[in-house]
Amino acid sequence: MRKKVWMSLALTMAVTTMSLGLVGCGSSANSDTAASSNEETNVASSSTEEATVAGAQKSESGEKVELVFMGWEASPLETQAVKDGIAAFEAQHPNITVSYTPGLAGSEYNAKILSSAAAGALPDVMFVSSESYRQIAAAGALMELTDKFDENYSFDDFIESSRTIMDIDGHIYGISSCTVSPIVYYNKDVFDAAGVPYPSSDPAKCWTIDEFRDVAKSLTTDDVYGVYGMESVADTLNAQILSNGGTRYNADFTKSTMDTPEVKEVLETIKAIRVDDGSAPDSSTLDAVGMSAAQMLETGKVAMLVDGSWSLQELAASGMNIGMAPLPSYGKVLTTGQAHLHAISSTCAHPEEAWEFLKFLSGMEYQGALCKTGLWMPNRYSMYEGDQLEGWYDEKVHGDSYKLMLDYFKDAAVDPGAIQKSAQARDIIKEETDMFFKMDQDIDTTVKNIDSRIDEAIKEAMSK
Repeated sequence: MRKKVWMSLALTMAVTTMSLGLVGCGSSANSDTAASSNEETNVASSSTEEATVAGAQKSESGEKVELVFMGWEASPLETQAVKDGIAAFEAQHPNITVSYTPGLAGSEYNAKILSSAAAGALPDVMFVSSESYRQIAAAGALMELTDKFDENYSFDDFIESSRTIMDIDGHIYGISSCTVSPIVYYNKDVFDAAGVPYPSSDPAKCWTIDEFRDVAKSLTTDDVYGVYGMESVADTLNAQILSNGGTRYNADFTKSTMDTPEVKEVLETIKAIRVDDGSAPDSSTLDAVGMSAAQMLETGKVAMLVDGSWSLQELAASGMNIGMAPLPSYGKVLTTGQAHLHAISSTCAHPEEAWEFLKFLSGMEYQGALCKTGLWMPNRYSMYEGDQLEGWYDEKVHGDSYKLMLDYFKDAAVDPGAIQKSAQARDIIKEETDMFFKMDQDIDTTVKNIDSRIDEAIKEAMSK
């Protein structure tokens, strides 16, 4: 098969690419920037414990306040964007210094925050993943922000999915940073070469899952896979389940509800796209060639990529001939919305200064700048209108057709993973679905294992 030939070529290309520092970032990031970011991260990480335990200290004169701010290292581009935002905030508030510490990501970051909360050693301000937000708030580790909203900073201005994530039984402990949603990216050059029409960007003309499968098969050759990303736990699976009328949890999120015909149909369809249709590579294929999913799309080895809206930053920076479309519909046309929150520790010595920082992080200057690069989408209704829309929407990044999808993002269904009660659920789903997708574990065992393991994790989380 010719796929073996391009896999060998791709490995050489990937090694060259990684040597330029393009790991999880766009091609505009040079090696000096990446190396500098990594070096700063290593230095900062070594002093995280001391800075966190010490907290923010005000000088004896009372003129200066230092806030310790912790997040994760997603990519050199994102880390630099955060640092640029901090510099702008400090220029506006000369009495406040923000000490930023990017470090672990994903499950490791969640575990770090939960253990720090238990030890009473949280930083003043921090990223909190939506999936661990309720667990951390339940531990009493976050400052309540409910009374901070007024006519000048309205809770109702946040889009519904963000409001739902922020609101815990009428109380708010974190401010949604933005919104991100899964969509379909496609390489127009691959479509053109195959003579396949582009999918519509208009959700009102959304393709069905069967139409999507047919397109993926028609684009698949010995050299090209039709699609990648359908089986990713991060956002994409939840959206497909909701589109098919399934659920992840019961009404009060105390029980997992994956053992249903709707969920089974989604999982079986995803597996069929790879196994029966031969249209999708396994994740191990990407590991073997040493390329990220975005790099596979950029180089035309994958025709379509199902991924989060954050990937637009890297893909737009690559200069590829990119198109975007809504997720294929199983019945309901929808995507999901979620994002991390910014929160203040309940032990923060300077809550008013920390609140000023949180407002800045959710405002147009900071959030809008990151939306302009394609990394985020706005989480405020006002940012989808008039001058504010024009302030972040960049034709060079988003293109003309992207405007057709603005309501698709703004009206996204809340991602159920963002309001779950145990941060372990994501890992459990990945472990069990990997057994189904890759190890021939049967579908009934898979969904029953998911439900029983998540129910146990919820019980454990709620007992603390």
